[in-house]
Amino acid sequence: MEDKPIETTLYSLGDAPPLETADRRDSSRTLTLFRVGSVIVDGHRELCLIKNMSAGGMLIKSYCMIPAGTRVSVELKCGDSVAGTTSWVNGDTVGIEFDELVDVVALLALSMEGPRPRMPRIEVGCVAWVRDGADVHRVDALDVSQGGIKIASQRTFVVGGDVVVTLPGLPPFAGVVRWHNVGCFGVTLNKVLPLPMLVGWLHEQRERLRATA
Repeated sequence: MEDKPIETTLYSLGDAPPLETADRRDSSRTLTLFRVGSVIVDGHRELCLIKNMSAGGMLIKSYCMIPAGTRVSVELKCGDSVAGTTSWVNGDTVGIEFDELVDVVALLALSMEGPRPRMPRIEVGCVAWVRDGADVHRVDALDVSQGGIKIASQRTFVVGGDVVVTLPGLPPFAGVVRWHNVGCFGVTLNKVLPLPMLVGWLHEQRERLRATA
């Protein structure tokens, strides 16, 4: 049976606040595991789900009414919060623009010092190569975590098939195709990427993005 893709909190290396897009997977085919946070509005703390985060802002699912233009503070982990202003509201989804840019890579690296087993998904948007048997295919790497990679390709890869994925600047990693949905594929790596290696690579990718902006 084909595994369901998991939609988790997505972190971006870009500086611009994330935009609400229609690129959401069919909820009937997706397991949604957004990170839980808290948003402080007028001194009151409310739970929220963090959908997407970049250096410049975030998207949250709010369980209370937060009008556009409201000053808020979002707590990312215990004792660590970021101040900003709600820039738009669409139903229960709220866009927040931070007062100052935050270092997303450093924040994620610090959050891994606890018992959590792996790093969250990071949006990368770079070229990658997938070896499927004797063939090597160029694909688009959409996001990466310590345990897997999401790619987009016009080539069809067999769910359950063994592949080898290579990201620019990193050694090849063997994995298994776990799911397929509308031109996107999820590859689970056979071995977890070492955190120092991944964090260093993410720093390089962020500088590349800023240099081409």
